[in-house]
Amino acid sequence: MERTLLQWRLLPLLALIAALLYIFFASPRSFQGNNKKCSLLPHDHYWISSKRIVTPDGVISGSVEVDGGIIVSLVKEVDWHKSQRSRVKVIDYGEAVLMPGLIDVHAHLDDPGRSEWEGFPSGTKAAAAGGITTLVDMPLNSCPSTVSPETLKLKIEAAKNRIHVNVGFWGGLVPDNALNSSALESLLDAGVLGLKSFMCPSGINDFPMTNITHIKEGLSVLAKYRRPLLVHAEIEKESEIEDGSENDPRSYLTYLKTRPTSWEEGAIRNLLSVTENTRIGGSAEGAHVHIVHLSDASSSLDLIKEAKGKGDSVTVETCPHYLAFSAEEIPEGDTRFKCSPPIRDAANREKLWEAMMKGDIDMLSSDHSPTKPELKLLSDGNFLKAWGGISSLQFVLPVTWSYGKRYGVTLEQVVSWWSDRPSKLAGLHSKGAIKVGKQADLVVWEPEAEFEIDEEHPIHFKHPSISAYLGRRLSGKVVSTFVRGNLVFREGKHASDACGSLQLAA
Repeated sequence: MERTLLQWRLLPLLALIAALLYIFFASPRSFQGNNKKCSLLPHDHYWISSKRIVTPDGVISGSVEVDGGIIVSLVKEVDWHKSQRSRVKVIDYGEAVLMPGLIDVHAHLDDPGRSEWEGFPSGTKAAAAGGITTLVDMPLNSCPSTVSPETLKLKIEAAKNRIHVNVGFWGGLVPDNALNSSALESLLDAGVLGLKSFMCPSGINDFPMTNITHIKEGLSVLAKYRRPLLVHAEIEKESEIEDGSENDPRSYLTYLKTRPTSWEEGAIRNLLSVTENTRIGGSAEGAHVHIVHLSDASSSLDLIKEAKGKGDSVTVETCPHYLAFSAEEIPEGDTRFKCSPPIRDAANREKLWEAMMKGDIDMLSSDHSPTKPELKLLSDGNFLKAWGGISSLQFVLPVTWSYGKRYGVTLEQVVSWWSDRPSKLAGLHSKGAIKVGKQADLVVWEPEAEFEIDEEHPIHFKHPSISAYLGRRLSGKVVSTFVRGNLVFREGKHASDACGSLQLAA
């Protein structure tokens, strides 16, 4: 009896010990704090000071306290003496800007199956060097495409211990699963953050285009999960297709004629015929439509603004390459600039910037879409046959800042476009702001520092030679990148281990 009583009294103590052991060995905080190879900073608890900290309440001079990968306090400089604790590391970045890490909701890392195009290791190293702390990987250009729980599992396995920043995944909405609600539910239950579809041929055999019926059915399922559908909004209009056969294929204008603005306008008009269901009280309330990489700043954007005004749950992104380049300046045969929808003329670029500054375009993404150099056909310069896609992942922050300065872009706007709104789109509510309780995903950068992207500049994505940004002089040098408290990049050097976290929907 006494022995039984003793055992009973020991049970709570044993349970407590077991719980502590579990936390020590299994929790993310313990993992990050004890694996020193995850971070260039041998501290789990520290302060970061800066004269320019971008917070939800504005830019302040002060300090951020990080403990176990979480922001635990934020103090203004005048209150610093009250909060500083002895024996805690302080990193003072002076005039450099401290802001939330970028969240890129549109990147193609091509892993597994086409890692010769990019791959998780090189792609996430480039992201870290560019101040991006979270990527959401697109479901296509990897092989197989991510359209089922089984193919998502392949992605997850390929990413484990090979990612230097946080990585989440979009799933694919394709004809094979669009009309099968249980198939879509299984994919969403497996952890994708939302779905992506094409309204035109994607160029990938196992990722065929969807029609408006597929999209409508997909939205009805997404409504239950309150997750978004991302849409490549171009529709081929056969009567308007110009195959360029009578024009020079080395001329960019030849390619531009083959994808007119009417393709975007037609797709968006079609798409908005079902987004009305996402309004409050609609049959797909809870679902959300996000239009990716908008290029046309005229009639297509007008349609989106009108739908928002009516209460449709719709957002839209554009990309730095549409804000940096114009059709008139693309050299003959330079297929590094080919993408779809295409880069349009300088007048359109001005309208895109105007829409950004007014808030009509919600956010930015890289649409980093690399390939093997031989598929870009750089020696032939044939725009009609070359693979499309801009390689940009490492440079989106300085590109946004460099080209945005003439329009009066502020640090707060950069955070809104690259951190706050993307975090909400992807449902990553623990990220996107420097605020107590948020994860310590942070970037430190020097807006005034200039650099040239040349052969001597370290570029971390797999094929630097195919980037359209080569030869550009930019402002905005990334100094340090923190991912969940780990200093994963500092002054050109990465942490030795890839300790990024998978971001799966619950």
